Amino acid sequence: MRKSIVLALILSWFGFQCAFAAKPDKQVVVLSCDLHCQGCCDKIMKNIAFEKGVKDLVCDLNAKTVTVTYDANKTNVPTLLNAFEKIGKPAKEKDNKADSPKPKETDADTGATQLQ
Repeated sequence: MRKSIVLALILSWFGFQCAFAAKPDKQVVVLSCDLHCQGCCDKIMKNIAFEKGVKDLVCDLNAKTVTVTYDANKTNVPTLLNAFEKIGKPAKEKDNKADSPKPKETDADTGATQLQ
């Protein structure tokens, strides 16, 4: 009888933990990093992949960027930037506004803005 009660308590505790466990909050950040060769990408992939909360890494050698998908419940961007610094590849968060088209000038007749 005592074993049944203990077993029921243990099972209810595990059920409670599973029901209220924090769900992953996946975030994506694009980091600009000075990448020279495939060895630089390999170094990042081997080290940053094991940082707590990192779910996926994509290293783009041509664009010199690293896209990191991470669980925001376990890590954040400053922690990731610190991890890059530790392996000798300082990175910074890429500004997405720089990639967006900029207004060129306003047409005097219609008032419409033309994009570059």
